[in-house]
Amino acid sequence: MDDLLRAFKAAKDIKDDIPSQIEEGLYLGSVEAANNKTLLKSLNITHILTVASSIPPPFPNDFSYKTLDVHDRGDVNIAQFFDDCFSYITEAKRTGSVLVHCFAGRSRSVSVVVAYLTKRHGMSSSKALKLVKSKRSVAAPNAGFILQLQNYEKSVPSML
Repeated sequence: MDDLLRAFKAAKDIKDDIPSQIEEGLYLGSVEAANNKTLLKSLNITHILTVASSIPPPFPNDFSYKTLDVHDRGDVNIAQFFDDCFSYITEAKRTGSVLVHCFAGRSRSVSVVVAYLTKRHGMSSSKALKLVKSKRSVAAPNAGFILQLQNYEKSVPSML
């Protein structure tokens, strides 16, 4: 418990309230970024996809929200949400921009964005993750999510 408390205090000392732009209309970030209303508005973010449990929408009158109750554990089936998230992101980009976030913006939200890029652009999951890491260096899906992304890639028809 002491380790968890120390990690939480250390995380609070790191400012992470600026979302990373992955491509036009698609941003990735942490819960802090999702709470930076002024910046979200300035980036034309109209939709927020929360991939985490117990994080209520902070500005329900200002943004359209979709919330998925997902824990950051390798045994969680995050892949079951990929196609639904793809649809949500695609629809959001038609009218504005979308922020995909979890608590730290490292594992769950990164996995969703990698799945989106894999399906949208026909990228391999490793190439999509490399792109995301180039925009958001803390990106690090857990091992179970990486395996699910690799399996998802096999199920996506080639865009070539």
